[in-house]
Amino acid sequence: MFAACGGKDNKDNKADTTKVVVAPPSGPGTPIKIDSSKRYIYLTWDDAPQPPGTNISKAIFHEQGVKATFFMVGMHQFDHRRKMIVDSVRNAYPEFLLANHSYTHGFRNNYRQFYSHADSAVADFQKAQDELKVPVKIIRLPGNNNWVFKGEINGPKIPREVCKRLDSLGYSVVGWDVEWRFKGNSTPIQSATQLAQEVNDKLDNFTSFTPNTVVILAHDRMFAPAQYADSLRRFITILKQDPRNVFETIDHYPLIQQQK
Repeated sequence: MFAACGGKDNKDNKADTTKVVVAPPSGPGTPIKIDSSKRYIYLTWDDAPQPPGTNISKAIFHEQGVKATFFMVGMHQFDHRRKMIVDSVRNAYPEFLLANHSYTHGFRNNYRQFYSHADSAVADFQKAQDELKVPVKIIRLPGNNNWVFKGEINGPKIPREVCKRLDSLGYSVVGWDVEWRFKGNSTPIQSATQLAQEVNDKLDNFTSFTPNTVVILAHDRMFAPAQYADSLRRFITILKQDPRNVFETIDHYPLIQQQK
């Protein structure tokens, strides 16, 4: 809002010198207060930038009024159009958050080779951090559902040495509770209703990694076809029907906030 100024009908003909001070928006990684009566849902989309799926997902999230996190791959930012997508996500905080999904996606899906060479794997993540200008030290490992917070490492053993090194460098590593799986050419397997039920089961049965939270993994490219974009809309609409559900970016995950 702007302060009003004296107009022609102002008999004193004095300008209003009242100043409106607007606090700058909090930057990525700034902790928020967690409401214990709410259930926090983290939409985390992997492998961006992948047009048109990334753009379509962004548009749906914006239309639905929900926050989301895009874990991006450095080597996918190879032309001007894709760099613009990366910039658009980075600049859209607090609606969207840009996070790190490595530079080469685990040596182009060669995960065993990638994680068996810890030095080069860590360098790969750091290259992505620099080239994508990732504003937070939050990583998702390609191909592995690992969680790392303050020295606590959970998940498959193969990336363990890489996890230790990332932890020593101050990174959080985030896995997922529910995956929107796909088959063939990135065709979603579960319907919107089925996936919403999986989310509710995790929350109701306290089987997610952290109680009252669910981290959902999907991939941008899955939602390029119109029919699957509609499924994404439907999925979010179902979850929004429960007033307890709050959509947040992954920098506001409770265990990450505790590291601040």
